[in-house]
Amino acid sequence: MRKRSSTVALTILGAASFALAGCKEEQVDAQAFPDLASCQAAATDGGLFTADQCQQAFADAETLHVEAAPRYESLAVCEEQHGEGNCGSEAEQVQNGGSGSIFMPLLAGYLIGSMLGRAGGGMAASQPMYRNASGGFTNAARTSSFSANQGRATMGAQQFTRPAATAGKAPMTRATAASRGGFGGTGGSRGFGG
Repeated sequence: MRKRSSTVALTILGAASFALAGCKEEQVDAQAFPDLASCQAAATDGGLFTADQCQQAFADAETLHVEAAPRYESLAVCEEQHGEGNCGSEAEQVQNGGSGSIFMPLLAGYLIGSMLGRAGGGMAASQPMYRNASGGFTNAARTSSFSANQGRATMGAQQFTRPAATAGKAPMTRATAASRGGFGGTGGSRGFGG
C-alpha cells in the first residue's frame, strides 16, 4: 500500500509540473526605437527587423496611437501623467478629425516584437510608446514601464496586446486618471539592453 501512494504522489507532482510549464507565458524578442529612422538604421546593421518590417510596425503603431492613446480633458491633466511638453491636442495628432479640447500624449517611440512563434508567424507586432511623468516610457496597453525608448530585450507576448480604443470615448479627468493610478502605473518596470 505504501508503494502505491508514493506512485500516486509522483504522478500528481508530475501533472502539476506539466500544468505549470503550460502556463508559462510566451516570450518574444523585442526592440524599442525612438523613431522610424532608428529602426531602419538598425535593420541595415543586422537588427531584429528588416526595413520593411520597421515601416509596417511604425505605421501600425501610429494607427494604434490614434485609436487607443489615452485622452484627457485638459493639457494640464495630460502633462501630469506624461510630463511637461509631452502632450498635444487630439486635433494636432489625428488627421481627419479630433477635438482641440481633448489632449493626448505625443508618440515617443515604438516597441516592436518578433512574433515568429505565434500563429500566422513571421509578423512583427508593435505598440506606440509614451513618456510617463517619472521620465520613463510606457506602452499603449499600459502593461509596463520602460526606462528607455530604445534597446533590445526579451519580454512576454502580452506586451503587444491591443489596448481598448479610446477614440470617441469621454476623455479622462484628473479624478479618473488618479483613480486608475496614473497612466502606465500598473505594470512592471523594464530596461532595455543594447
